[in-house]
Amino acid sequence: MSGRSQCLSYAGCNFLRQRLVLSTLSGRPLKIRKIRAKEEDPGLRDFEASFIRLIDKVTNGSRIEINQTGTTLYYQPGLLYGGSLEHDCSPSRSIGYYLESLLCLAPFMKHPLKIVLRGVTNDQVDPSVDVLKATALPLLKKFGIDGESLEIKINRRGMPPKGGGEILFACPVKKVLQPIQFTDPGKIKRIRGTAYSVRVSPQMANRMVESARSILNKFLPDIYIYTDHMKGVNSGKSPGFGLCLVAETINGTILSAELASNPQGQGAAVLPEELGQNCAKLLLEEVYRGGCVDSTNQSLALLLMTLGQQDVSKVLLGPLSPYTIEFLRHLRSFFQIMFKIEMKSPEEEHKGGEKVLMTCVGVGFSNLSKTIR
Repeated sequence: MSGRSQCLSYAGCNFLRQRLVLSTLSGRPLKIRKIRAKEEDPGLRDFEASFIRLIDKVTNGSRIEINQTGTTLYYQPGLLYGGSLEHDCSPSRSIGYYLESLLCLAPFMKHPLKIVLRGVTNDQVDPSVDVLKATALPLLKKFGIDGESLEIKINRRGMPPKGGGEILFACPVKKVLQPIQFTDPGKIKRIRGTAYSVRVSPQMANRMVESARSILNKFLPDIYIYTDHMKGVNSGKSPGFGLCLVAETINGTILSAELASNPQGQGAAVLPEELGQNCAKLLLEEVYRGGCVDSTNQSLALLLMTLGQQDVSKVLLGPLSPYTIEFLRHLRSFFQIMFKIEMKSPEEEHKGGEKVLMTCVGVGFSNLSKTIR
């Protein structure tokens, strides 16, 4: 794959993570120009620089060149190495920003990855650690990535703006992925959730639970929402609270929704009752959109299908998010793979919004760096 002839060139700061992750997996070098070139504060932001350092930690032999203003980045990927690592994430984005990309890379390391990430665990921008734990790990298991060592553990919670949270992510390595046929979401059987509060009254969590249940109990009796109130050193450095809800179907589809309170000193104060009700409505919206994978994990599912064995994989998704649409374009650039996309109208499925059936033949990606024991 060497040689600058196959170096892919992009402009702008959008979708930086997608490009770096796919470049690392496909082994194709990458050049990104004009990163915020016209802004008053040009170049890479601190969270992007932190993400590049993280990629450098999990790989071996990567070459990264950034010009003085930070507006041009050249990246030549090395081998995915893994092992036991620690990384301090920038508090301007939550740990979910970094974890989403690690979930894509972790199964293809040379050594099983075991990494401690520190920073903000729950915010309003990125998927929280709770949601990724509830939705992304079962999705990895569907592709045959499982074992006792697959886990996400929250040691401390950290809310913005100061963070102070800590999580452990561990993932085993896999030689090849199984193809999947995942086209029937099934009916919802239960709803689980976590209401968390740090450095505020523990009563906040109970108030969120009651208001969320007031809506969800009209649809389903089997609802259990845990309250998680962390004290002392485990509660991070900033106050806050939030709610993460997960709906599970009889076929193992998991749909999620979450909301967090405004960071300290930013925006109006949010009542826990309002937050609970809005989060319940968001979950119902996600159920209406439907599909076998929720909108947070669409791109992860499509990537694992692409890297599967040379066999047909199918998955039914709800409406594609703009992030996923751009991801499909990048998959075509890096792996020359095209998905067959079929629209399924609600009449055919008798429920919810419009669905999309995504079909592809995997590229037969094999983890060559995996140590054979």
